[in-house]
Amino acid sequence: MSWQPIILTLELAALTTVILLIVGTPLAWWLARSGAWWKEAVATVVALPLVLPPTVLGFYLLMLLGPNGPGGWLASLWGARSMAFTFEGLVIGSVLYSMPFVVQPIRNAFEAFGDRPLEAAATLRASPLDTFFTVAVPLARRGFLTGAVLGFAHTMGEFGVVLMIGGNIPGQTKVLSVAIYDYVETLQWDEAHLLAGGMLVFSFTVILTMMMLEKRIGRGRR
Repeated sequence: MSWQPIILTLELAALTTVILLIVGTPLAWWLARSGAWWKEAVATVVALPLVLPPTVLGFYLLMLLGPNGPGGWLASLWGARSMAFTFEGLVIGSVLYSMPFVVQPIRNAFEAFGDRPLEAAATLRASPLDTFFTVAVPLARRGFLTGAVLGFAHTMGEFGVVLMIGGNIPGQTKVLSVAIYDYVETLQWDEAHLLAGGMLVFSFTVILTMMMLEKRIGRGRR
């Protein structure tokens, strides 16, 4: 059994989670605090991957990242023809597909503590940036934890989207879920059992760890 799909999947999940925390935090803050009438339309777009079939999202991403889409123009800047069937394309697809799993918990956490802590910080002449980092972020740490764990775990288990936009290139786009599919197709049951069982144990461990950490954080806030 090759370790390449496992290492590649861990790299993809880690990078995707970091990007989602960087991009998703200001988006979640805006969704939680903004009074714009159209913010729920934005929230709906963010949540679309929850109900959209992965093949549909994968198809449109393939069009966007392919040689005739924006991804083709972007790839031409470094001499490539397309961002489809590349690791970079997998990252873009994973960020979009896992976004609701990170943004929604953080948004909920920002909404949960209300206006009072922010108003108290304002009376002490804290700047909006100071208030965000010293008040809002610590109060929303449970949401950050949940979002990071769910984003990482969801990326680890992706199949439809990564297969559509990444294909099955060993060492470049062949992630864990695609490797399991390959083993099943070629009737290599032992290898499929090993990888699938590992994913089952990983998923159980992730959920159990998240629940225990959330419980500990909840106790600490009392």
